[in-house]
Amino acid sequence: MIAPLIDGFGRVHDNLRISVTDRCNIRCFYCMPEEGVQFMDRAEILTFEEIERFVRAAVPLGISKLRLTGGEPLLRRDLPRLIEKLAAIPGIRDIALTTNAVLLEKHAAALYGAGLRRLNIHLDTLDRARFERITRRDDLPRVLAGIDKAVEVGFRNIKLNVVAVKGLVEPDIVPVAKYCRERGFEPRYIEFMPLDAQSLWDRTSVLTADEIISQLSREIAPLRAVPDADPRAPATEYEYTDGGGRVGLIASVSKPFCLNCNRIRLTSEGKLRYCLFAIDETDVRPLLRSQASDEAIAAVIRSNIAAKWIGHEINSPQFVPPPRPMYSIGG
Repeated sequence: MIAPLIDGFGRVHDNLRISVTDRCNIRCFYCMPEEGVQFMDRAEILTFEEIERFVRAAVPLGISKLRLTGGEPLLRRDLPRLIEKLAAIPGIRDIALTTNAVLLEKHAAALYGAGLRRLNIHLDTLDRARFERITRRDDLPRVLAGIDKAVEVGFRNIKLNVVAVKGLVEPDIVPVAKYCRERGFEPRYIEFMPLDAQSLWDRTSVLTADEIISQLSREIAPLRAVPDADPRAPATEYEYTDGGGRVGLIASVSKPFCLNCNRIRLTSEGKLRYCLFAIDETDVRPLLRSQASDEAIAAVIRSNIAAKWIGHEINSPQFVPPPRPMYSIGG
């Protein structure tokens, strides 16, 4: 039996996040500048076959859950074909997709047909003007149409991701939660993190998980922590006491969950990262583009995990933001 992926702090890793592109069709101010973005040349991006090969080498090490991200993953041509390839790998038990849903109406049926069942949709607001202010694009109607189409073709496990920027999204917290309650979705409020390309972040701009819980409990219904929740999940889940569904809080800043982390990341050009905030990366693309064995790839994965730090230290004077913005790392 092959030993699982365990780092120096005893954390077992079974979750791989794969960025399929660094390109995006919106320009959220906390992620990308509006103009002058330099994307990678397409020749640098891993092919579907290279991604599949990496996953096949990682599965025997215990990787069983995948999440496809970007940039915006639906900009990657023929993405359903990759999903079919990954879903067919023995040992993969869960595949999810994070998307801004601008192109979801067009692709929802093909994604579902390829075997995808879980969607995380980035949607900070239901207010059209505020959506345009945040994303610098007037695409809210397309996003909502994409969500409706996803439900129509059969998606049931849908979560909406809201980046909680203080002084901006407070008016959206409750409307998004009510929208999710009415449709059986789960909102996930994510504390604003220092991953923007323009160095806009500071602690005063973080709307904390506790503030969000208080607002939802006061204006909708009281929330209580979900019993027996998975301690390795990035979101702490709460449920309404009136039975009206669940809410997830990702408190990366106010309540870091680094000691429970089970995730590794593969960027679109083949850099392996043991943390979203990692400074160092391991380049696996040369292995994937050569005749290197699966054992050689597995050894590099183990080495990367062995070097994993205890945590990102956002709340420490020693914190150094990663040299890459979020869109080029993968959500």
